[in-house]
Amino acid sequence: MKKKRKKKLGRETAWFWFFISPWIIGFCIFTAFPMLASFYYSFTNWDMFQAGSFVGLDNYKKLLGEEMFFKAVYNTFFYAFFYVVLSTLLSLFVAVLLNYPLKGRRIFRTIFYIPTLVPVVVSALLFFRVFAPQGPVNAALGFFGIEGPTWFFSETWSKPALIIMSLWGLGTAFILLLSGLQGIPGELYEAARIDGSGAWAEFRYITVPMLSPVIFYNVVMGIINSLQVFTQVYVIGTNPLMPGGSTGSGGGPGNSLLSIVQLLYIKGFRDYKMGYASAIAWVLLIIILIFTMLIFKSSALWTYYEEERK
Repeated sequence: MKKKRKKKLGRETAWFWFFISPWIIGFCIFTAFPMLASFYYSFTNWDMFQAGSFVGLDNYKKLLGEEMFFKAVYNTFFYAFFYVVLSTLLSLFVAVLLNYPLKGRRIFRTIFYIPTLVPVVVSALLFFRVFAPQGPVNAALGFFGIEGPTWFFSETWSKPALIIMSLWGLGTAFILLLSGLQGIPGELYEAARIDGSGAWAEFRYITVPMLSPVIFYNVVMGIINSLQVFTQVYVIGTNPLMPGGSTGSGGGPGNSLLSIVQLLYIKGFRDYKMGYASAIAWVLLIIILIFTMLIFKSSALWTYYEEERK
């Protein structure tokens, strides 16, 4: 019996490795090997055309002394902070609102999710027109006697315009929160109403704690994605209508839209300093890891799991 069990177990193990092997091979070829290669190249002056020589920590020292890098870090942090905060609050508000038995709520749910299906390039080009100095937004502000800013053409207003544009596609976070809301037992709200609790107390002491795992997930993914913002910035910054859009860095007026990933792209694929670009990639990875670890460490203070109570 033991031999038969071992034979059966060995056969199941072999089939397991057989079925998982395509993923392992793909991971090694397209993820693990490029990461190891990038780590090595970050210590060289490789330019994609000739074999680079080993330069040690020179790329990292140069990076930490470059003004443009700190400008990109500031822009990325500014975008990430306000995007994560506003997207979390807005998606939570809409999810709670559309969880109530309102007439036509299915239609509104669909409308709110549709923007996530629009390609990022298309939405960036669309909002570039919407936020144009003579575009619909400024026309609407002018109707109320407000002189609108130049948005993407302004160092001051370019990042707020980028954040507003990104808030357009919150459908995924909204769907996750909505599914979490529908999983909250109705008995909790009934007990709270019997005790005389109002809507705000129910939201604060029932809805938010029960949704905290979903909020935690959205915050982590929001931080990771926002720190890697590139496509929207690149499409807008390299637009021929932007000052220096076709010849400059593509970072908008005064590089106010320049992100870390865009700087990586510029150094690697425009200036052909691939070793330097690899160093930027690893610094960005460290930044993302630090923020992710901080969020995980703080989650014990504000994230509630029902299983822990049991």
